[in-house]
Amino acid sequence: MTTQNPKHLKAERLMTPGEAAEFLRVSVSWLSKSRMTGRGPTYLKLGRSIRYGEVAIQQWMNSRQRLSTSEQ
Repeated sequence: MTTQNPKHLKAERLMTPGEAAEFLRVSVSWLSKSRMTGRGPTYLKLGRSIRYGEVAIQQWMNSRQRLSTSEQ
């Protein structure tokens, strides 16, 4: 079994709901509702805290891209 050297691991930036909302230019309320419906970006629950990974937000944004208004 091999182990990685912790010096080479880079932690992903985690955003609070307020930071994520500002980044996405949506309201914190919209993010809260999207967590309940499962339509928003994936998130982490750490104790009572909600955090959004920067990579998860980018992936969610990429999945929402459309070429025309007729696309589902």
